[in-house]
Amino acid sequence: MAKSASIFAPAQQPLSLALLVLPQCSILEVASTLDPLRAANRHLGTEAFRWRVVSPDGQAVPLTCGIELPSSGPLAMAEGADVLIVIAGYRQSEVATARLIRDLRRIAPRFAAIGGIDAGGWVLARAGLLDGRRATVHWEDLEDFAASHPQIDVVADRFVLAANRFTAGGAAPAADLMLHLIRTRHGPALALQVAASFLTTARDGAEPQIAPHAPDPRLDPRVAAAIARMEARLDSPETTAQTARALGLSARRLEQLFVAALGRSPATHALSLRLAAARRLITDTRHPLAEIALRTGFSSAATLSRAFRNSFGTPPSALRKRP
Repeated sequence: MAKSASIFAPAQQPLSLALLVLPQCSILEVASTLDPLRAANRHLGTEAFRWRVVSPDGQAVPLTCGIELPSSGPLAMAEGADVLIVIAGYRQSEVATARLIRDLRRIAPRFAAIGGIDAGGWVLARAGLLDGRRATVHWEDLEDFAASHPQIDVVADRFVLAANRFTAGGAAPAADLMLHLIRTRHGPALALQVAASFLTTARDGAEPQIAPHAPDPRLDPRVAAAIARMEARLDSPETTAQTARALGLSARRLEQLFVAALGRSPATHALSLRLAAARRLITDTRHPLAEIALRTGFSSAATLSRAFRNSFGTPPSALRKRP
């Protein structure tokens, strides 16, 4: 297709895509990108979408679930496709080497559109391919992404279209993005058929990745509201009494509701949320432990280390020594 044409427009000609899959991404992200296109082809009875998988070294790609995804070759094999999609997950700063970033920057003008799924947005940003545009990454990384790339308009949307660039925050938003691609090229009826094939419905790209006002319907709404407050205040946690007061409850009543719903106290649940956030930052970033402590509501690195060891049986430093 013409390199100036939008891929998100009615079209009859087949669309070819190359997926650059980086090690340590999720198999669900790959499937969420490819399976809607496969289903669209099946419903249409023709090959409206074609794809190939490439990898940084041309070899099979090790995924987080432990299996390896076959590859057609290195990035150079992506040439000739209309679209390049970079799918990345953990350790993108390591697996997307300086050489790969240079090659990506060099090859970028040869595609009508380029996209990033999950940490794929980080890779595109490092190559300078998102400068001056709106973009998103997985919600856990939005703050760091915005701080690292002030030249990008970072938003918390599920997926973002920005001229001939697009980004999606993870596996489920990737499926929404592909349904949007199918809808714009082949109509809403086909998109509905594809969504029905997977027993799902498409969500709009502008929706937030995390919807704080859509609690789990199985939870007592008062417990759900308390959890939402805890999640929004990881860096400045409330006491149980403060949370209860904000919800118009007594501390005793909130304790009873949490034990009935979750089998634990509000304080225990709040601490588990903060420690889970700290664990992610320890394993997925290079931030100093003192900074992680402050971002997760602990007064010092030593306080975080004690709580971490009590909960997980190992100090935070042990996680950073793992490969």
